[in-house]
Amino acid sequence: MRCPFCGAQDTKVTDSRLAGEGDQVRRRRRCVRCKERFTTYERAELDLPRVEKRDGSRVPFDAGKLRSGIMRALEKRPVGTEEIEAALARINRRLVTGGEGEVSSRTIGELVMDELRALDQVAYVRFASVYRKFEDVAAFREEIERLERQLTPEAKRHQMDLLADLEKKP
Repeated sequence: MRCPFCGAQDTKVTDSRLAGEGDQVRRRRRCVRCKERFTTYERAELDLPRVEKRDGSRVPFDAGKLRSGIMRALEKRPVGTEEIEAALARINRRLVTGGEGEVSSRTIGELVMDELRALDQVAYVRFASVYRKFEDVAAFREEIERLERQLTPEAKRHQMDLLADLEKKP
């Protein structure tokens, strides 16, 4: 592994452990030349299905696009990097284990919404508003009410209250 600081090819692994949900290896490395430390992540390269878009076109699965959509929904929300990585890993695992050569963008969107619903209510509503193309405030209200009906009491305790912030503001 090349050192990102000095470009040397000789680095030593000082620690290895499982990361995410056990589907990646986190390695701490030290450069032999400049002595800087850095972290690398190793994961299996999997054949993900092609994506059938709403217009009927087919494109290769783009993990970067999936990550950016989730990150955009979670922007400025109290969700840790490990939780996000675990959610991405679960989505990828479900796509790979499905065994299908093609999957619809709708299916991927539903998988993302399932993960966001469990991570953060606000991020879920943000993503849903774009994914489901909300036209007005009533659509937001309906989705929030649906979300509140579906959450278990334990999940409600772990989530931040959507309306608490609105009630505090004048």
